Amino acid sequence: MNLSNTLKELRLKKGGLSQQQLAEMVGCSRQSIIAIETGCKNPSVELALKISLALDTPVNELFSLEEGKEKEKFCQKISDFFNLWKKKSKT
Repeated sequence: MNLSNTLKELRLKKGGLSQQQLAEMVGCSRQSIIAIETGCKNPSVELALKISLALDTPVNELFSLEEGKEKEKFCQKISDFFNLWKKKSKT
């Protein structure tokens, strides 16, 4: 599943941080920040949260699922899971 992101735009808006500065703040390499910004790599949940905190921006403003069939499949899986969970919790 692909994530789209606004990392570069928000990084520059939040004080004009360089990729290196952000990388040091969140404990990763500059290459990781580049890969995330260009969409070559998806961040781990931990790294996404650290970036969110460093930029004082909610995660959902930084990262989102790309539109299309992948998103639809993912949303359907979540819906199916909760429907199954509701049925099991009633019994």
